[in-house]
Amino acid sequence: MSSPAERRALAEHVRRFAGLRVAVWGDLVADEFIYGEIARVSREAPVLILKHREERVAPGGGANAAANLAALGCRVRLAGVVGADAAGSALLARLAAAAVDVRGVPRLRGWRTPAKTRLLAGHAHTARQQVIRLDREPAAAPPAAVQNRLRRRAEALARAGFALLLSDYGYGAVSPALARALRHGLAPGGKKPIVTVDSRYRLSDYGGLTAATPNEPEMEEIFHQPIGDNLARLEQNGRRLLTRLGCRWLLVTRGRDGVALFAPRRPTRQWPVFGSAPAVDTTGAGDTVIAVFTAALAAGADGPAAAQLANIAGGLVVMKPGTATVSAAELLQALDA
Repeated sequence: MSSPAERRALAEHVRRFAGLRVAVWGDLVADEFIYGEIARVSREAPVLILKHREERVAPGGGANAAANLAALGCRVRLAGVVGADAAGSALLARLAAAAVDVRGVPRLRGWRTPAKTRLLAGHAHTARQQVIRLDREPAAAPPAAVQNRLRRRAEALARAGFALLLSDYGYGAVSPALARALRHGLAPGGKKPIVTVDSRYRLSDYGGLTAATPNEPEMEEIFHQPIGDNLARLEQNGRRLLTRLGCRWLLVTRGRDGVALFAPRRPTRQWPVFGSAPAVDTTGAGDTVIAVFTAALAAGADGPAAAQLANIAGGLVVMKPGTATVSAAELLQALDA
């Protein structure tokens, strides 16, 4: 943000978030947080005994991306699924409270809602730290009929003018094969919608979408090469992944090293991390980044402008504990400051 004129232009994109129609197709995860106060060391085993103080459920995975979009002022629809269980009920309630439209989200009997339970411990007036995380996962992906139902819903939303954010955490609500079917269904005629993807384990199998937002460790895993301070390797593998995906924009988040934006026939752009204080909690920061990046593209921003807004949002959200969101007002305040 080198000039007041650039900041004003970015702020104008943020103001256009209000009322934007964006759909999230992907894995809906319940992020559970249990807080306890350290009482003493157990006599049964060398572990802490905690007095239970509180617990809460936050939207995670694709649900967190949806909550972030709603916090930006977007009108959000979902193409996802939850189990007919307590975690699914709590997740849908939190999403509805966050102004996400959860109508049409099926609840499957016999299928477990993906849930990540974090136990945090601390003393009465100290910061609480995560002690352990327990993941509860479905035994298999949703049935093929349900997957195709979600794909048809996502396609219908895209045809209705919604930008589409794909959030693949590996639980089967969305997949590269389903995304290819979506692309073929949207191919004949008409304006192509904005479709972005964030995939934890199989990003390189997606292709032909508008943009992707991997983090640096995910790109390192794809090419089996560490990057670190090797900017030549970042450039080489960023270009390789951009070509493999065939997308218009590739935004690589690099933690404390900021973000790098790749585009065909354009020089790579990099921005340092936003903010100078150490991160408080990076949980779900990638969901915030792709939510803001998608909203900015849908609002008419080009890749560099969308990347700057996503970078600012990422810097803001890691200063909040737990799974969190960033609002349009916070983005505008950061730009004004």
